[in-house]
Amino acid sequence: MLASGLVRRHDGLVRLRRGAVLAGAVGAVGLAACSLSASPAANTTSSGSPAASKTAGSSTAAHPVSAKPSATPAAVAARGGPVTIAAVGDTMLGNTPDLPPDPASYLEPVRSELTGGAQIVFGNLEGTLTTADGSKCGSAGSGGTCFAFRDPPSYINYYKAAGFTILNDANNHSMDFGPAGLTQTVQTIHGAGLAQTGLPGEVTVVTANGTKVAFVAFAPYNWTASLLDRPAGQALIEQARKEAPVVVVYMHAGAEGADADHVTGQDETYVGENRGNPEAFAHMAIDAGASLVIASGPHVLRGMQFYRGHLIAYSLGNFAGYTNFGTTGELALSAILHVTLSGSGQFTRGRLYPLELTSENRPAPGGDATSFIAQLSREDFGASAAQISSQGVIQAP
Repeated sequence: MLASGLVRRHDGLVRLRRGAVLAGAVGAVGLAACSLSASPAANTTSSGSPAASKTAGSSTAAHPVSAKPSATPAAVAARGGPVTIAAVGDTMLGNTPDLPPDPASYLEPVRSELTGGAQIVFGNLEGTLTTADGSKCGSAGSGGTCFAFRDPPSYINYYKAAGFTILNDANNHSMDFGPAGLTQTVQTIHGAGLAQTGLPGEVTVVTANGTKVAFVAFAPYNWTASLLDRPAGQALIEQARKEAPVVVVYMHAGAEGADADHVTGQDETYVGENRGNPEAFAHMAIDAGASLVIASGPHVLRGMQFYRGHLIAYSLGNFAGYTNFGTTGELALSAILHVTLSGSGQFTRGRLYPLELTSENRPAPGGDATSFIAQLSREDFGASAAQISSQGVIQAP
């Protein structure tokens, strides 16, 4: 724990924020999480924030939530124009030493769909950017029933060139090479001028079009902000709402595989591991102040729902992997989500850009993702389902 959080403003100056608590589960990583570099599309800050002093428990525990918090004076002052956010799911450009022969062009086929009209481009970094040894898989290495993902740190330049402005570490692969691997990953992201989020107690604020946007990310692990501890999650989201009028919550939640495309409304498990109750957590997040909830983790697309006027995308599937992920049947479907929010966080418009993954997990425009997500939305959410046209336009019911 640190008694005060280190915040680096976009002008490069450093200030100490008294009273902030950085709840770092991996020691030195906590300090690294507070570093900041400005991204091309948005100014960024990353800080520790107070978390509830409760231990992680079952996500099925009942937890009352209050009405959505009103914006603080600081957040009101930070309102600017509308902000368009592009988001994708699980992303890795291979796994050392199995790397794409031309990584610089790997994402080029979808770059225009990814960046067109968006001030912020978000992706879940499903692994590490590190030279660290000590894989969680031990001498077995990567493969079989254990997978440890690692790309060279220099690959951050390919993410940046593709248009990404913020990457997430709240997932089950960010600790594949231990604290050293996670620390180097976070430092690498910051060093390239990109924002990063997903560590315990971490609120990351970017500014786009004059509007502050806070990102908070969760997964069911102690090296991330935990989605299994809903009271602490609510406290962190409420803190983010005090930092910015627009709050985006990411969750790495739910079971995995081709048969995990439906949101069950219950706790979901995979290989005996509690992966949370995605619907209950997403609803709590919006009640606590989230403007938008996005997710991945199941490695397959899921439906979309509106709750209290705010969009929830329950899984954006896999975006890129270079042989890391399965590509049979529904697993080959992917999408880029664009959402425009007003300066106060209200949903203005949204659109899906369907993608299809090649046998090498390379994304390309096309495929049936739009109709697939629309069907899942209707089946899982009925009257609250997002209305998705054949052109991918998203509207509230």
